[in-house]
This record gives sequence, structure tokens and C-alpha cells, in this order.
Amino acid sequence: MKAAVLEGVRSLVVRDVPPPEPVGVDPVLVRVGAVGVCGSDVLRYGVGKGYGFPLVLGHEMSGTVEEDSADGMLVAGDRVAIFPCIPDPTDPMTEIGEYTLGDRYDYFGSRRDGGLEEYLRVPARNLVKLPAGTSLIAGAMVEPAGVALHAVRKAVVPPNASALVIGAGPIGLFAAQWLRILGVVRVLVADVDARKRTVAAQLGFETLDASAAPSDELALAATGGRGVDISVEASGLGVTFLQAVHAAAHRGQVVLLGDLSTDVALPKEAVSRILRRELVLRGTWNATIAPRVTNDWEMVVACLGRTLAVDDLVSHVETLDDAPAVFARLADRAGWSNKTVFAVSAEALAERDAALAASLSARLAGEDAAERAATAPVSQGAPAAPLAPEVAR
Repeated sequence: MKAAVLEGVRSLVVRDVPPPEPVGVDPVLVRVGAVGVCGSDVLRYGVGKGYGFPLVLGHEMSGTVEEDSADGMLVAGDRVAIFPCIPDPTDPMTEIGEYTLGDRYDYFGSRRDGGLEEYLRVPARNLVKLPAGTSLIAGAMVEPAGVALHAVRKAVVPPNASALVIGAGPIGLFAAQWLRILGVVRVLVADVDARKRTVAAQLGFETLDASAAPSDELALAATGGRGVDISVEASGLGVTFLQAVHAAAHRGQVVLLGDLSTDVALPKEAVSRILRRELVLRGTWNATIAPRVTNDWEMVVACLGRTLAVDDLVSHVETLDDAPAVFARLADRAGWSNKTVFAVSAEALAERDAALAASLSARLAGEDAAERAATAPVSQGAPAAPLAPEVAR
């Protein structure tokens, strides 16, 4: 079968690999449908942050079941979202359904080969059935949406609550939507990127231009100096960590969703603010699929395409063969993107045109590509090189 194999830093090759090996309890053969690109995937490609090579990336996955599961809950042809964490049955955290808090779990796309290949064998318990009519591309958004929901559920929503989300990437905009779904009356979204603020506004949120002033100052000004009840840090930067703390109202809650890419020094003033305002800092990691029905992923699936919007977040839909060029572009930031999704199966590829036509992010990516083409230097006496297909889309 075909796979995109990361053989070293910035060395990604599409080649044939052996069929997938079974893993976990009651493994089921799944034809991979669509795979979203996470920022951690780009780091593994660009700087080698991970557990070694060779590795097939991809943990935001959907697919189609190729065979009935042993328990009869899934039948061949069912579309599923694939939970990437494979728990160790001997880990105490597994016993209480907190698979990703364990010390010894396995994981598709980081500790073992992931979704950028045509087939996977997945434990039946890791497969969450998608409702009829759900696209494979939308199904690949369940994983980041679940991460955002898990984070937001850490906060207690008071009456007439306000919230700030710092970072308007896909997970940040999922967090903003979950805050609204769970009862927050006013949600502010801050980002330095004008296009991402446009997407946030399209989704109905008040936006703050973090390129004009720090997010905390803007949030304090927007709330008359009070601050917000819930502050979500979704950028993964030390400076925005401190801004999230400073933006919180008395007895406010700070949810730490972004995995920091930089160190942060905690100034005395910030500690004093935490103490004097009796702030609560909440850490969060990944998401849950247990217990059945009342878990993060099944709530995502229930809300997908209804109260939870995903269509406007997808900026690019790529083919598996294009993976080397796509990852190079993402690592080099050689074009604007929001959520990039690989259409691995023919069924997912057939959804591409409709997905891009329905997406504001795809239109914004097209505008960015056109602007870059118009301003690119042209060698004298030679025509301008055409945009690569993955950029033009």
C-alpha cells in the first residue's frame, strides 16, 4: 500500500509499505479517508520533534471500516473517526477511561505509523461512527474539535459569562464555538492574522486585532476593565500565556490549551494577579472517548455540522502524492493556510471540490496565493513560473 513516510528531518517520501499490523484489542481494518495536518506534524517534519524515524505522520483521521468489528457495533462500509491514542490496559489511567493521561500509551502518527497511508488496523474501541451523510473531510476534524472541547469543559461557565480565546487557528476557533455552545454569552477571539480574524468573524465572534495591541489589553478594554470569566490560551506562546492570565476577571479561569513552544518566566506581577484575583489555571491534554456516549468525541460527532461549524476552517485539501511538497510549504510558511487536510482515499478526494467551494478559508488561501503570484519577482526574459497546484488551491 502507499504511504507518505517521514525518513528524517524534511525528508518525506511517498512509497509502498507493507500492510498495517494489528494493534490493540479487536483490531479492525480501516481504509483511511482523510487526514488533517496538525502543527505537531509540521514540527516532526521540519525539526524532528518526535519519537524517531521512519514514521508515517497523521493523527487527525477519518476512514471507512473494511470489515465488521468483533462486537458487531461496526459493519463494513461504516464511516468512522479514528481516536489516535491506544491505551495500555495495565495503566491505572486506562482503568478510569483517561487514556491520554497514562504513562505508557501508544499513539498513531507519533509513536507508531499514522494516517498518511492507505490502510490502518485500529482497535475497535478507537473507532467512533460518523452520522450518515458526514463527509470524510469533516470526519478528520473530529480530533482537533475534541481537543478543544476537552479543554473548554475544564471551565465552569458562570451566568452571563464572557470569554477570550487567544489564537484563531482551527483549535482556537473550535474552542470559541464550544464556549458558545456551552453557554458563554460573549466570546472574544484575538489573533495577529487578519485572515484568521475574518474566519472568526464569519463564525459570529467579536474579534480583537492582536497586531495592534496585546490581547489582554484589548480584552480589558472591551470589558470595561473587568476582564473575562474564562480565558483560553490557544497560541502556544509564552507571551500569550501571560496575556491569558492578565485578561482574566476576579475568580476567572485560565485554560491552558496551547502546548508552549517557548519558555515563560512568571513575573511577580503575574503571580500577584493570580493570588489577588483568586484565578484558577486549568491544564488540559487531548480528549476522551470514555465512557461511551458521554465523552468528548461522541459530543463532537453529535454536534458536527449542526451547532459546530467545520466547513469554513478547511483551507486546503491535498492528495497523498503531494505530501512532500505540502509539508515543505507548511514548514517554510510559503503561503497562508488554516486547516490542511489530505484526501487519502478516492472517496475523500471526490469530496474535495465541494469542501473547498464551501470554505471561507479556502477562498482566503486563494487570495493569498494570487497576491503572492502578483508580487513574486520575475527573471528578465523568462515567464513567471506557474503556481504549484497545492498553492493555487
